Amino acid sequence: MTLARSTAKPVQALAVIETGGFDQFKFDEADLALMCASHSSEERHIGRALNMLTKVQGKETDLRCGGHPALSDSVNRNWIKRGYNPTAVCNNCSGKHIGMLAGSKAIGADIMTYHHSTHPLQSRVKQVVQELCDLEAQDVKWGVDGCNLPAPAFPLHYLGRIYAIIASSADQMEKDDSASPRTQALCRIYHAMAHYPELVGGDGRFCTVLMQAFQGRLIGKLGADGCYGIGIRASKQTAKLGATGAVGISVKIEDGNIPILYSAILEILEQLEIRSSDMRKGLDGFHHPAILNTAGVVTGHVIPALKLRAA
Repeated sequence: MTLARSTAKPVQALAVIETGGFDQFKFDEADLALMCASHSSEERHIGRALNMLTKVQGKETDLRCGGHPALSDSVNRNWIKRGYNPTAVCNNCSGKHIGMLAGSKAIGADIMTYHHSTHPLQSRVKQVVQELCDLEAQDVKWGVDGCNLPAPAFPLHYLGRIYAIIASSADQMEKDDSASPRTQALCRIYHAMAHYPELVGGDGRFCTVLMQAFQGRLIGKLGADGCYGIGIRASKQTAKLGATGAVGISVKIEDGNIPILYSAILEILEQLEIRSSDMRKGLDGFHHPAILNTAGVVTGHVIPALKLRAA
């Protein structure tokens, strides 16, 4: 069982869209990207989160996440210099929580308890997870994530299935814009993440750099403790793998080592021949990160030793 952590954010965003709240409160594609984000608390992230709160006619005190140090070192240094104490809107998951406020209001549910596992909106999230995974309720376990919302746990390959479905929805909508409402919603999620990668992560963050490098061909999302989901749209490269459509990849590093996770992901993409030489340029620092000693001397590099094999 793998606790999906923030890799589940696109699914949670889907549940919000399906309440009607996304359109009711006139959120846009960039807002949707922030709902799927683990952002760096940069000014653009906090500014958008505050604007989203205004759209939903909410207050920062309505958010049930709380503040924490930024995921960006430069943002943290700036906060320290200013003596700034981060609040809930600075939380890397604030976009998701604002989406939950919108969804709760759309279905007429209590906004003070949207984070409770028994809340009507969380019941909808659970149903969406079960349907995308094609699992029964008893086969999905639930915990409480770091941001105070329920998070699903299931066998790792189901995470790849979810991301394949998201990418496949973008492919389907390109061929048939009369697809089901769910397919349309998943396509919106795919394009939001692909079009606004800087909102999904932030400056220099792996998710952002990865999606920028692939220019819409894939989406990727980090989850805490070494979890990652990737959805790759159908192409000549995926067809060479024997896939008849989109491809999903899910990775979990057992000890939660994030730099090793990124290295493994890029090694997988390289062995699958998904990534071109042009794409490698901006990603090599994640693929083979340098190991420095306390004097700043490079003493080695990370070289992933994994070898993919057919099932």
